[in-house]
Amino acid sequence: MGSVRLYNTLTRRKEEFTPADGKTVRLYCCGPTVYNFAHIGNLRTYLFEDLLHRTLLRAGWRVEHVMNITDVGHMTSDADTGEDKMMKAAIREQRSPWEIARFYEDAFLRDLGRLGIIKPSVTPRATEHVAQMIALIERLEARGITYRTDEGIYFDTARDPDYGKLADLHVAGQIAGAREEVNVDPGKRHPADFILWFTNKPNHIMQWDSPWGRGYPGWHIECSAMSMTYLGNTLDIHCGGIDHIPVHNTNEIAQSESATSVPFARFWVHGAFLNVKGSGGPGHAKMAKSGDNFITVERLIERGYHPLAYRYLCMTAHYRSEMAFSWASLDAATKALSRIYELRGRLGERVADDPLNPAQFADAVAEIDDALADDLNAPRAIALLHEAGSYRLWKEFDRVLGLDIDKLSRPAREEEPLTEQLAGLARKRDEARRARRFDEADRLRDEIEKLGYLVGDGVDGSTIRRRLV
Repeated sequence: MGSVRLYNTLTRRKEEFTPADGKTVRLYCCGPTVYNFAHIGNLRTYLFEDLLHRTLLRAGWRVEHVMNITDVGHMTSDADTGEDKMMKAAIREQRSPWEIARFYEDAFLRDLGRLGIIKPSVTPRATEHVAQMIALIERLEARGITYRTDEGIYFDTARDPDYGKLADLHVAGQIAGAREEVNVDPGKRHPADFILWFTNKPNHIMQWDSPWGRGYPGWHIECSAMSMTYLGNTLDIHCGGIDHIPVHNTNEIAQSESATSVPFARFWVHGAFLNVKGSGGPGHAKMAKSGDNFITVERLIERGYHPLAYRYLCMTAHYRSEMAFSWASLDAATKALSRIYELRGRLGERVADDPLNPAQFADAVAEIDDALADDLNAPRAIALLHEAGSYRLWKEFDRVLGLDIDKLSRPAREEEPLTEQLAGLARKRDEARRARRFDEADRLRDEIEKLGYLVGDGVDGSTIRRRLV
């Protein structure tokens, strides 16, 4: 693979990427708040980050990938106002916040596995890194960048001349108008200032001792503290969803760079929303944790879909483009993925049966590598793979695409004997094809596929395997 080019949100252009030390990519991704199941909109972000991880590996670098687990102190508003999500879930389910956190953390990690996502090198929990958060706040306090109110310790954005640079925010105007807060702390100096440590929440179950009194951390401080604990003061790449740009990521930069006086991250890479058609009208809306459009991996499985069909679907849209989800689009992805798997039964890995000669194969590899290196252009890569029709080529890039084609592509006759009915239909179809009665052969194909199988045209006759759904 040649040079990797990524769109950097900070500079608003594509830039050539190499790790700072030339060897190891220090990659940090904002992780889940474990108070509920992740929906497929959340998971689209982790899928694009996995594609990035795999592409960096293909480029020849090591990847130190850290993803936090938020198990304390994330409010319903990204500005750290409103209700605490963990507390709200604990009341809803009549469990302790710790029980809620472990249950949904396990569910989240299980979903990552189902989607073929490489587990990060480290998944630190916020509750296990409170000491690091306190130490970081103390550094900011020593530099005169914080102030106290009855609510807690705030970061003073007026002391940071670069505040808002990631989102190109104009603090004096845009932020004040963009965030309408409920129960605003009267001691807060500016609408953009954000909480570092809460001290005025006596009924909050999860609390720790600190130099400012017993309390708990704000949401933003945890990512800075944990990322720098494991990856150092300057990350190579920081990832997340676009919704994190104006508040969470902006505040991470402010507190991190104010504490260290060095850039917090060299590249910022963000993924766009998944939209889903809801029951309230003809349009599409961002997926939320409530309502008819809350779709989980478990729900996909219950409806008969393989999770990797959703992985494939996500790669048919560029990660920086909004993607509209529908069950029809997942059906189409399932069918396309099944055709890929069918290639193994028809062509296999034998070079002699491959439609590409060695020179064509090498050219195709180079072209697909270039697509992936061009800001993770998976739609272009997949189009080229379909065009080539080579199982060997799909296998070559499965390490990047993560579709598990070796495991899932065995024809049904390799997995289980065909029933008499299926074998008879396959024989009739082969006879029709040899006699060039193609309408009859197509009718027999449809009849077999209605029984839950996929039919391919192998050199020795029809190949039959179970569908993904």
